[in-house]
Amino acid sequence: MNIEIIGFIAAAITTSAYMPQAYKIWKTKKAESVSLSMYLVMFLGISLWLIYGIFINKPSLIIANTLTLLIILMILYFKITSKNN
Repeated sequence: MNIEIIGFIAAAITTSAYMPQAYKIWKTKKAESVSLSMYLVMFLGISLWLIYGIFINKPSLIIANTLTLLIILMILYFKITSKNN
């Protein structure tokens, strides 16, 4: 068994963990209950994981962290532009 398969399974599970929050924010266009500092820290951490994945050339890390960054960016966008910060 290729160990990268485990990486892709883990990536799919952890990346999908952000989807319910992102969907709720996108649907309601409200993000006042979301912690800005938590998502900024996560953005930094996921960015570093992406860089690490690029350096060690691991597709599971690159794909998962790229997708997660896009989701976090959407959440941050709504948080920052929300009228009810």
